[in-house]
Order: sequence, then structure tokens, then C-alpha cells
Amino acid sequence: MTILYLHGLESKLSPQKQSVLERFGTVIAADLDYYNNPNVFDLLLELNKEHKFDVAIGSSMGGFMSYYFANTIKCPALLFNPALPHRPVPQNIPDLNSSNSSSLLHFALGGQDDVIKANDNLKWISENRQTTTDIKISIHNQMGHQILLDVFEKEVTEFFRQLEL
Repeated sequence: MTILYLHGLESKLSPQKQSVLERFGTVIAADLDYYNNPNVFDLLLELNKEHKFDVAIGSSMGGFMSYYFANTIKCPALLFNPALPHRPVPQNIPDLNSSNSSSLLHFALGGQDDVIKANDNLKWISENRQTTTDIKISIHNQMGHQILLDVFEKEVTEFFRQLEL
């Protein structure tokens, strides 16, 4: 299993979270500059030619990019507090249609997130849902925008369990 992990605007994948992901496969965690490169999506497509990603996992802006990437290459994705309702920096992304859809989108939202509110994501998801995609949504009432390690581990484990079904 080859896992693409996409970090948020001003974050990186921590060693603890990387070790959680490595239980399930090989992790590619690109260092992305969302601010200065509006073509991150094209870079991801090039990376996919080399690695052939099986799943995409992302947080915040990385969740935003993972959403579009997963739907374009049609792979499952785990999205932590994705920046879908509020695009913080300009990025060139493809228009999606019914032929572009992931088989599974698993959203993990923080009930205390004051950067990207869970309700804003829920509204966005309901308005942009692809009918061919299975959606799972978890809301962690105690979590803000930062992903707690225990929540990360729980959601990653559940995500990969769903892929085995």
C-alpha cells in the first residue's frame, strides 16, 4: 500500500503520526509550498506517476488537495479538517464531474475547530457530494484544528479497516 500524506499550510507530518501510517504501508509525505506554488496539484499528479498512490490522506489544506487528488485518480481518501469550504490560498485544481469520484471519502472533523468549522465542512460536503462515493464522517467534539494523536490513530485505523471490507 502506497500512502500519499499531504500536510496543512504551515505544518509537516510528525514522526509519531508517520509511524502510525507506516503500519499500513509506505508513506510519501511531500514537502509542499502552497503559498508560492499554485500548481501543487500538477506536482501531485507527477508524483503519482512515480509512486502509484493507493490512498490519499491530508489535513487542512492537505485535506483540500487530497480531496481533489483522490477524486481525480479515483482512490480512497482520509481528510482531517479539510479546507474545502474556505480555500486559504489560490491553487489550480481540476473541475470534478460525475466521472471523477473516489470510492470512499472519510472525513474527520474537529467539533472545536475554529479555523475550519465542522458545520461549514458538513454544509460543503452536502452541497458537493458525489452520488457514487461512499462517505464516512466522524466529528470529534473535543478536537480543534490540530489533530490529536489518539484521534489520528483511531481514524487512520478505521479508514484502513474500511478498505479491507
